Amino acid sequence: MTNNTSTVPKFPYLRQDFLASIVVFLVAVPLCVGVAVASGVPAELGLITGIVGGLVTGLMPGSSLQVSGPAAGLTVLVFEAVSDFGVSTLGLIVLIAGLLQLAMGFFGIGRWFRAISVSVVEGMLCGIGLVIIAGQIYAAAGLKAPGTGIGKIAGLPVAVVDAMGSTKALTSLAIGAGTIAVIVLWKKMPKAVHSVPGALAAVVLATVATLAFSLPVGTVQVKGLLGVIQPPGAEAFGELATPAIWGTIIAFALIASAESLFSAAAVDRLHDGPRTEYNKEMIAQGAGNTVCGLLGALPMTAVIVRSSANVSAGAKTKASRVLHGVWLLLFAAAMPWALALIPIPALAGILVHAGWKLIPFRQIATLWRSHKGEALILVVTAVSIVAVNMFEGVLIGLALAVVKTAWEASHLKTQVIDEGVGPIQVHLSGNATFLRLPKILDSLEALPRDRPVELDLSGLHHLDHACRTALENWAERHSTDGTEPVKVTSAA
Repeated sequence: MTNNTSTVPKFPYLRQDFLASIVVFLVAVPLCVGVAVASGVPAELGLITGIVGGLVTGLMPGSSLQVSGPAAGLTVLVFEAVSDFGVSTLGLIVLIAGLLQLAMGFFGIGRWFRAISVSVVEGMLCGIGLVIIAGQIYAAAGLKAPGTGIGKIAGLPVAVVDAMGSTKALTSLAIGAGTIAVIVLWKKMPKAVHSVPGALAAVVLATVATLAFSLPVGTVQVKGLLGVIQPPGAEAFGELATPAIWGTIIAFALIASAESLFSAAAVDRLHDGPRTEYNKEMIAQGAGNTVCGLLGALPMTAVIVRSSANVSAGAKTKASRVLHGVWLLLFAAAMPWALALIPIPALAGILVHAGWKLIPFRQIATLWRSHKGEALILVVTAVSIVAVNMFEGVLIGLALAVVKTAWEASHLKTQVIDEGVGPIQVHLSGNATFLRLPKILDSLEALPRDRPVELDLSGLHHLDHACRTALENWAERHSTDGTEPVKVTSAA
């Protein structure tokens, strides 16, 4: 008897995933290095986080095609943490943040992140983008940036004047500006060259130009992978007694989780494959950050730039992101000398471009036309992050979103019908909560005391205890001698 059953390949999409992994690797290298340098830590720590994102998070279930690694969106927060607590404590912060993510994933909290106001998230990205752009302009000019977001922006005019008087600073700025120009114009190049990511091409060209003309610009400092791995020590654990560090840990966990899960939702819209399982993705991110913390590396999130490149390159399974981690490991182990050739202003240019893309210009315009309240939340969140810091700025945005939602939820319509004779009819519809109580009482207490009143509450969707008590007290006061008692039609 002939067996007609065809043999199914064990890895049916190996070719597509292999090619996609190369593309993602080429996109990841300059971003990993750039984010690390901008965060104030050795360049290799960015590569380590990218490797863990591929080999640890990449192997786990959750979202099959999104790629994790160091993100520009956490640069500001990491820089603040390193400035406040030192590089030696960074690993501990990332470790505990990862454990918190694991706990949130195991307890099913991951899916609740989808309830966070999109305006707050967009405002967060906008604020981060502004701080990154301002900070990296200083880096592009070879100048020291002020420590605060508002200081970076306020100090730009003085920095420009200082740069104009220095040939070295102008040369460095030219490298940064040229890097941005290459990235922007790369998309207009013939399709044959599009297999090379624009950011990588820009870094290579900047490096070649720096070497060919012996330009006086700073380059990346290299220590080697083993030289930068720094597991948290006893001294770092002693920092846990400082209350301020816990705010940073919570900020790492919440912001990294929100960015990862919103990225997952965006990536799901790019392909027709399996949908993201949010709690499992939270666990995967937590596992990755736990390992990063143990190695003293940067925190990770899912990164939309790498993820979209993965999908666009034809990836079909998680094999592509795992392989990209393998290529990063081989590159960091075999070619660390290549990092030492990269000009710092070129990396600054990459991050200025990344920061610009974080600012949601179209969303702001759309929201302003249709939902001015949401646009206000976005702007206030962004300004708060620039003026104060990342964590408190996001909290201010969330608080404003909650207040707006509570105000809208208490929407109430009061209609008074007085035909001159007979009882005055008052109809309340919507949601009667304590937030609208002053308005309700103002309308009722303005009614004539010598006329009967019919109060119709049947149109209310919700009547809270404070409003019910206040209405009962008003009805009792209004029903004076000689006036018919207030007739109340109860809410459904």
